[in-house]
Parts: sequence; C-alpha cells; structure tokens
Amino acid sequence: MDRIQMLEVFAAVADTSSFSGAGRVTGLSAPSITRGINELEERLGARLFTRTTRVVRLTDIGQTYVREVRGILADLKAADDLASGAAARPTGLLRITAPVEFGRIHVAPLLADFLDLYPDVSADLVTVDRVVNLVEEGIDVAIRIGDLPSSGLMAVQVGHVRRVVCAAPGYLAENGTPEAPQDLQHHNIIAIGGGGPHAEWRFGKDREQVVRMKPRLSVSNVGAGLALARSGWGLTRVLSYQIGPDLQSGDLQTVLDAFEPAPLPVHLVHQEGRRVTAKLRSFIDFARDRLRGEPVLNP
Repeated sequence: MDRIQMLEVFAAVADTSSFSGAGRVTGLSAPSITRGINELEERLGARLFTRTTRVVRLTDIGQTYVREVRGILADLKAADDLASGAAARPTGLLRITAPVEFGRIHVAPLLADFLDLYPDVSADLVTVDRVVNLVEEGIDVAIRIGDLPSSGLMAVQVGHVRRVVCAAPGYLAENGTPEAPQDLQHHNIIAIGGGGPHAEWRFGKDREQVVRMKPRLSVSNVGAGLALARSGWGLTRVLSYQIGPDLQSGDLQTVLDAFEPAPLPVHLVHQEGRRVTAKLRSFIDFARDRLRGEPVLNP
C-alpha cells in the first residue's frame, strides 16, 4: 500500500470509527485496512487508534495527526481537480452545516434550487445546534449565527438576526403587554432549550440588563415552544428569523423591542485558499445572494 493510500485508509477509519466501515468507504477488504493501519503506525512509530472488540477510537496523537492528514488530502484533491479541469465546473459532494431551524427554513430550500442548477453536484446538509469543526468533520461550508472568533476561516456576512420576545395577540389582550423586561416575571414564560427550572434573559444593546425567571414550562426545541406561543399559552424568546411568517400572518407579535440586545450577524464560513473548489465557490455565491435577499435577515 502506497503512502497516499495509507493516509486515505487512516482518514476513513477515523471518520467511521470502524475498520469495516472504512472498508466500505474505500472499497478495500477489512484485512487490507488492518494491514494499512499497522504499516502506518509502524512507519510513524506511534499508536494512532485504541482498538476494542466493538470500538475503534483515535488516540491523542491520532487526533492531532488526522487534522493534518485531512488537510493534505484536501490539497491533493484540489491539485487533481485543477489538473483535470474539474476545478472549473461545479461537481462532487458538497457538505454543509447549519443550525437546525435555520437549515430547515432557509438552507434546505435554497440548496434544492442550487442542485437543480448544477446536476453534477450532490449535497449533504447537517443541521445541528453546535459549532462544527469544518476540517475534522469534513464540512465545506457552515452557516454561523453570532459573532465569530478569530480563526483561519473565511467568512461572508449574509445578514443579521435579533433576539425577540413574542406572544400571540390573544395572550397579550388577556394578560397585558409587558412594558419593561422586569414585567416578564408576572407572565407565563415558555423557555426554549432546556435549562431546568430557571431562565436568565438579557436585554439592552450590551446585554447588561438581566431578568431571572422561573418558567412554568421548558421545552427542548423551537418548534414546540412556538406552537405553544401561537396557542396563546405564554411568551417565549426566539431568533427573529424563526417567526418571520408568524409576524406577517399576525399569529405572533414581538414585545419589548426597545430593549433588544444588539443584532447577531449571520455568516457563511469556509476554508480559504486552494481548497475553495468550483462547487463551493458556486454555492457561496448562490447562497450569499439568496440569503441577502431574505427580508427577515436583512430588514
């Protein structure tokens, strides 16, 4: 097995946490995968995996090494594409990650339209409410909401969203409209995202005003919380893009607008340099224009 194939096998085992899974990815037999990993570990003089009868896990050295290997393989793929001409046309698998609700509302529809334009591209949309490591998890582009930490990644801002408190008009008519954040302590509060029996909501441009409450109801996902708010049960807090249609229809309305924290930017984030392939360039351009045209993101 040559050096490049060893690295591909190593990355496949790391991605699947399984020798048999790596075999399915690479088309090699399980014994070949085992021999390849053994050869690589002997060559390096280091243990890359901890093996048990059921689980294969990266060692600390393996975790460091796999980041470098993924970068090497990505550079090699970019060089091959450049030489073959594939870099000039969108082709291949595009992997995207986004927050769950943002992915459902905005990314999935635009991705379907993008694939209609580029029949040689396929896509994998991963919706999770956590920050995904693009290199370690093989992601081409991420949609991030919030201020970005310093990194070696490229970012394209496509809009911003606000943290808003909302309720059904019927609930407000019956229970009154809060005029200041402290008034929330006298209302039914629907806390979204867990957090147990306590909730802490911050207000003001610098989030300096803190309101601590004991919600009567906590739910783990946005959809459930908004359904309860629409039914008139109480007030909840979400990101503005999550209730765009509800505001247009009048099913929900926002309160305490004057006390909102500063808006949160929305970015497309990707790796820079030679690894920006035609499929990624085309998607970034397409998604940038589409998202910047969304009124809920750019009021």
